[in-house]
Amino acid sequence: MIGLRPLVGFILGLAPLLAAAPGEFQKAEKLYSYTDYDGSLKLLLPLREKTPEVYELIGKNYYMEGDFKKATDFLEKAVAARPGDSEYVLWLGRAYGRRAETSSPFTALGNAAKARQYFEKAVQLDPQNLEALNDLFEYYLEAPGFLGGGLDKAANLIARISELDAAEGHYAQARIAERHKEWGTAEYHLRHAADAAPQQVGRLIDLARFLAKQGRFQESEQSFERAAKIAPNSPKLLYARADTYIRNGRNLETARKLLEEYLRADLTPDDPPRSDAEKLLRQVSGG
Repeated sequence: MIGLRPLVGFILGLAPLLAAAPGEFQKAEKLYSYTDYDGSLKLLLPLREKTPEVYELIGKNYYMEGDFKKATDFLEKAVAARPGDSEYVLWLGRAYGRRAETSSPFTALGNAAKARQYFEKAVQLDPQNLEALNDLFEYYLEAPGFLGGGLDKAANLIARISELDAAEGHYAQARIAERHKEWGTAEYHLRHAADAAPQQVGRLIDLARFLAKQGRFQESEQSFERAAKIAPNSPKLLYARADTYIRNGRNLETARKLLEEYLRADLTPDDPPRSDAEKLLRQVSGG
């Protein structure tokens, strides 16, 4: 029994450290949800025992901070530890996609190819993963053929997207129609997307943006107003409205006020980054 005492003492001494990790992770998750990515990283990086969940959250924090190289490094570790997790693979694809957009021409092609491969793998691992299907759709839509993109490939995903979310399926069809310059068809599907999800402000924002691009500003404004009635304090709506005004060179003073309000709002990782709003504010303020 005497020989067990040091071992028992060692285990008891470890207990607070072992118990601290889940608590720290939960705090880090909360900070991430409040867009305090640096604060989240300060809790996660010192952890000695890093689980797949820790690696993924570190990678997502770096992604949100715009450090896509570090994001891929940590998300690679998450995927290596849990290769069958569709969400981990999806985030790794996103990180490589952003690296492709921001890297030199010498490395962009390789990063883009990896993004496509991971998007495809995420869908293969979980065919019900709507976000993975959407990201793969966007890749096929935007990437040239020599990088594995193509309108035909994107169109082939629409039926699968529609099965999971009717509104998202209409949006995807609108995106294809826009590429073919079939403006009437695009509007038809955007309106049906809004009808299919009447409480989703994003659907009305999509319609408002489209109408503004067509120069139909009064109708665009009506769509924004409908969105404001559903979610008057939506940061996403504030940003989209300001961005649309700036793109069309109108209501610039209103756009400035909307961006200032956006920067005071409680944002989430699903909202546009503060850095994007700050860039728009400098643009509209002449800074």
